[in-house]
Amino acid sequence: MNQIGVIFDLDGVITDTAEYHYQAWQWLADREGLQFDREINEKLRGVSRRASLEIILDGQSVDDSDMERMMQEKNDHYVDLLHKINEKDILPGVVDLLDGIQSQHWKIALASASKNARFILEKLDLLAYFDGIGDGYSVKRSKPEPDVFIHAAGQISLPISQCVVVEDAEAGVAAALSGGFKTIGIGAQERVGRANIIYPAPGDIQVEAIKSLF
Repeated sequence: MNQIGVIFDLDGVITDTAEYHYQAWQWLADREGLQFDREINEKLRGVSRRASLEIILDGQSVDDSDMERMMQEKNDHYVDLLHKINEKDILPGVVDLLDGIQSQHWKIALASASKNARFILEKLDLLAYFDGIGDGYSVKRSKPEPDVFIHAAGQISLPISQCVVVEDAEAGVAAALSGGFKTIGIGAQERVGRANIIYPAPGDIQVEAIKSLF
């Protein structure tokens, strides 16, 4: 069998920082007098910081300097919250999955819209597992464009045909499929139903199931 590359999203797949994101966006919305709740927060899953802010603004016109300020303030607050994160925040079964992939001598990469991805992997003590990282600094176009996955595949020197993407967001699955990647969806059928295989949680993924895709 040819070499395989397994490309992971971060939030909801390796760890769940969604609550920290929600708290940071809620803090910003309260400061700026913007409407925000958990229903709106669900629409932010898997999209970039700028796209998230545009969803929260809901058509409200804001000049670019204010956009940059709000994005920075949200991120600063989020990073402050992230200092609490540690190995206990790794989702169940993820370390065993990473060990299983390494035992096959496959390549592992990260593809996240987050600009804090490397920092989070360091806090989780997982950075050594990853042969390549694509994050919010790596590409101009974020999900649902496939660019960050293509970048991650390049980081591990493998063609798209030999890579599978693990994603928990509808936008992420759509991005991976549009780029020609095989996909494993994590979570609800209505969210990741277009993926090649679906599991309730990342710890449920079996190495043999990854092999079956190729």
